[in-house]
Amino acid sequence: MSAVTKAVLAISGGVGGAKLALGLADSLPPGKLHVLVNTGDDFRHMGLHISPDIDTLLYTLSERSNALQGWGLADESWNVMETLEGLDGDTWFRLGDRDLATHLWRTGRIDRGDKLLQITGQLARQMGIESHIHPMCEEPVRTTVHCEGRDLPFQQYFVKEQCGPAVTGFSFEGIAQARPNEQVMAGLNDRSFSSIVVCPSNPFVSIDPILQIPALWQALRDNQAPVMLVSPIVAGMAIKGPAAKMMAELGVPVTALGVAQHYANRYPGLIDVFVIDVSDATLAPEIASLGMEVTVAPTLMRNRQDKQRLAKIVLDLVLV
Repeated sequence: MSAVTKAVLAISGGVGGAKLALGLADSLPPGKLHVLVNTGDDFRHMGLHISPDIDTLLYTLSERSNALQGWGLADESWNVMETLEGLDGDTWFRLGDRDLATHLWRTGRIDRGDKLLQITGQLARQMGIESHIHPMCEEPVRTTVHCEGRDLPFQQYFVKEQCGPAVTGFSFEGIAQARPNEQVMAGLNDRSFSSIVVCPSNPFVSIDPILQIPALWQALRDNQAPVMLVSPIVAGMAIKGPAAKMMAELGVPVTALGVAQHYANRYPGLIDVFVIDVSDATLAPEIASLGMEVTVAPTLMRNRQDKQRLAKIVLDLVLV
């Protein structure tokens, strides 16, 4: 089976990862993209099971997302939230009316005993998505942010407190009991993937929860498919989200090199190719000294053409 006919496995968090996932979906034959998605920031809110990163992938790949804010649905209405505000209800986590329908449907299925894997697959099909979106596991794993003497559930830190408190570390409740997604593991065992792409997502709260599921990162490392990672830090800044702020507060250099060092230290031998932006080209020798091949390319994704261009660059790496 040639590389172009085999599937590609992407590993992703939310907004930043979804951008490259869309480029990959555009660049591959229908059905050849598989995305393993973080569920460490899932939580129950107003009695509903919310899966923020899964929904960002669903809405992005189905071309329904709100491109301006990067999350939620385009052309959304907010009648429920406005009514709750009038009742002095809990509205710190904003859920649009149409977005609520997704959560209501998912929660009903979960409460009937259906698996998140099955539910996500059906949502993708109903939205016309031909790519495969895989929750990282079925077991609940919940990200806790340790900060300023407090332990905050991820969504409280991220949304309610707007990433304000300084972080000192992270933990993932339930990670020891979690088992990696069975469909992805079957694909790894069958050598179904030509390449594995770690999308430009926050290494601490988007990718670490996935890789720290027992035996998963080792299975990725030991697979024949090369593992390529696109840096989420460009010219000392995170393109989206609090990654740069977290790195500074943890004493990690806020550079692509700092990201590379994190992966090299925590997951030795996992990353074969590290993709950095042209603005960070001078860091290439130091990153290469960590045992990674380095590719320098334009990585900013301002529009769909940028996403497709970066996807093609990444996909072409496996063919050289």
